[in-house]
Amino acid sequence: MKLPLSRVAEFLSATGEFDHRAIAEGYSIDSRTLRPGDLFFAVKGERLDGHDFVEQALAKGAAAAVVRKDQLARYSVKTRLLAVEDTLVALQTLATAVRRLWGKLVVGVTGSAGKTTTKEAIAHLLATRYRVLKSEGNFNNHFGLPLMLLKLQPEQEVAVIEIGMSHAGEIAALAKIAQPEIGVVICVAPVHLEFFNSVSEIARAKYELIASLPAGGTAVLNADDEYVSQFGRDFKGKVVRFGLKAPADIRAEHIQQCGALGSEFDLVVDGCREKATLPLVGNHNVSNALAAVAVALERGLTPSEAVEALRTLAPADRRGQVVQLGNITVINDCYNSNPKALNAMVDVLAAIPAKRHIVVAGEMLELGSSGEELHRRAGRHMAEKKIDVLLGVRGLAQPMVEAARQAGIRAEFVPTPETAGEWLAQETRAGDMVLLKASRGVKLERALETWQSRQAIVPSGRN
Repeated sequence: MKLPLSRVAEFLSATGEFDHRAIAEGYSIDSRTLRPGDLFFAVKGERLDGHDFVEQALAKGAAAAVVRKDQLARYSVKTRLLAVEDTLVALQTLATAVRRLWGKLVVGVTGSAGKTTTKEAIAHLLATRYRVLKSEGNFNNHFGLPLMLLKLQPEQEVAVIEIGMSHAGEIAALAKIAQPEIGVVICVAPVHLEFFNSVSEIARAKYELIASLPAGGTAVLNADDEYVSQFGRDFKGKVVRFGLKAPADIRAEHIQQCGALGSEFDLVVDGCREKATLPLVGNHNVSNALAAVAVALERGLTPSEAVEALRTLAPADRRGQVVQLGNITVINDCYNSNPKALNAMVDVLAAIPAKRHIVVAGEMLELGSSGEELHRRAGRHMAEKKIDVLLGVRGLAQPMVEAARQAGIRAEFVPTPETAGEWLAQETRAGDMVLLKASRGVKLERALETWQSRQAIVPSGRN
């Protein structure tokens, strides 16, 4: 939302020398991607401090820069600087003010897996009737969420915002900024165990989204998840449940998996039955789609309209994308991973006919002291599903490989994604189906890039 700097300074209680009539055309924390007219926030990240890049941002045409008061002395020219006590707090404060000024519906989405796919599905369905802002990529933390809210424009009618966390209290803090009226919780799974003592603690952290909703809000909950299904017990607003197995308001029945093309199922709502086609692979994505349908119906779409919109839903980048390398089919799901998500995609792979099923699985991060055992369980699960070959990539993928090998399947380990790409170029053959999955930090997409460069094939597929 465009704002005059005088209004920004008012919201932030900022001081300094700047043109009060100048307009902030956009907002940035990265001088590399900043556009002329943006307001630059000099926030401090894990590795870099934005205060080191203020002059670069102003030279690129920033309308002004928001800096900490204790950093003012380092700048020889102090014009176009708005001084505040804390730049991250300032960013979040301005986002909160813009959200209130905008004043329309925010849908918040969280869960241990499936957040981005569900957010994309909700936005896709709602866009058939409303002007929608959705989180870009996984802009779901204390930096990204405020930046997304600052993109709100007066003409937009709904915002669909992804809310992530790695520590208790984070969702509550982000929800205080976003102020969602509809909260969607997909699932609870053993992720971020480096920062939690148990899955129950993770569940309590995810519940913060429901606890943040207003009394007249709506909680959209997964009836099939043992934790999420209980989130509505003490909630005073409206509860809508979706599911494949447990009794639910929005259900999928007679699910038929169609290999790499996705699935077909009956959408059942209040006795109404509609035949649905979903171009995303796996039962877990059917569940994600049901969450999106639940939100769409709350906003006035009919079941038939929701089903029609699902037909044109596409997978998000590196989240279940199906591509072809010659006669080899690749499921590119390498954006992120955790034990539950990995097992779900292994199940998808195993159910699709192919000459060989190959899993390229990078290590799963932030699993704490349970990490090695959870990787071993994943390896055994692959053996149970009769995967032909497991290629483990980096770190804790080693015990996953060991467990899979002990359970009777071929399993190898490589230290880097680039080495995995070399292996794929040499070892795969026509008729194979390959799953790529790993935690974001592994950067497993480099395996696909290396493989493609060795094959000299331009991939074709559904985006």
